[in-house]
Amino acid sequence: MGITDGMNRFERGVKRVMDILGSVIAMVLLSPLFLFVYIALKCQSSGPVIFKQERIGYGGEPFTIFKFRTMKVEAEEAGVPQLAEVGDARLTPVGKFLREHHLDELPQLWNVLVGDMSFVGPRPERQYFIDKIMKEDPRYVYIYKMRPGVTSEATLYNGYTDTMEKMLNRLQMDLHYLETRSLLVDFKIIFATFFNVFGGKKF
Repeated sequence: MGITDGMNRFERGVKRVMDILGSVIAMVLLSPLFLFVYIALKCQSSGPVIFKQERIGYGGEPFTIFKFRTMKVEAEEAGVPQLAEVGDARLTPVGKFLREHHLDELPQLWNVLVGDMSFVGPRPERQYFIDKIMKEDPRYVYIYKMRPGVTSEATLYNGYTDTMEKMLNRLQMDLHYLETRSLLVDFKIIFATFFNVFGGKKF
């Protein structure tokens, strides 16, 4: 039995327009913060400031996600993808601060602007972990109906997905979002994320 998208075509169009306008406004308003983070990271080390990684997005298509680098340059030396976790020893001092306050996600505003992502939607995953999730719950294919998001219900309430159990919980929450999503639901998630971040809540 299929899972029906809670948003109709018109709402999805409005959502996309809001993503474009919101990302442009946010990048302009937050440009001083971008500069501050850039300087902090350059002072910390000579490595790249922006971290790039392939993720799977809308329609199951790969795209490049952008973040401020929070880990050591060779964080996956063995070549095997690893999940980030709370208190990860691979985090740099500045990276730990950025991660705790979710400032590492700021470059994803560009992903939102160009259409790779939306402000609200399931967090994009790497193919390596998608394959593992699919073995446990093949309903992951329904995630491809949505653009991945900077934030989501699962981001707010499921925390870092550092175990398979949390991955499956996140999938369940993302599927619930797909079925029940609306512009109002998106507004609620955005406001909840805003207040949690600026309130200093760790999630």
